[in-house]
Amino acid sequence: MQESTYKLQPFHLAIPVNNLTEAEAFYGDILGCRQGRSSDQWIDWDFFGHQLVTHVAPERVLPPAHNAVDNQQVPVPHFGVVLGMAEWQALAERVRAAGLAFVIEPSIRFQGKPGEQATMFFYDHSGNALEFKAFADLSQLFAN
Repeated sequence: MQESTYKLQPFHLAIPVNNLTEAEAFYGDILGCRQGRSSDQWIDWDFFGHQLVTHVAPERVLPPAHNAVDNQQVPVPHFGVVLGMAEWQALAERVRAAGLAFVIEPSIRFQGKPGEQATMFFYDHSGNALEFKAFADLSQLFAN
């Protein structure tokens, strides 16, 4: 596998939400993201070291489609981050404690194969699908 030539930098992603109160409850209270700049139409979040912006645009939130991946129905589109295994496990417990339903329960995907990873999927309060991953061996991130 060829090494990446990119120096890892935070990504920026802007997503639609129904309202900012729900966004604050989900991204701030449940996920534990630190809030940055904001207005009455958007909030910047420190999303695990990346910049996520939740913009009020309820007409843009659509139900996701699904694709089969390793015998599970994965919501498309979705976004998320790769965490360390301990962070991933702690987040899974916070999501459970908050009473959120998982689309795909925390589990190991591609077990014993290239790219083996811990993964979980759930929706925010506006229907945006999120995936969080962790690898016992981070070199497997781009394995094929």
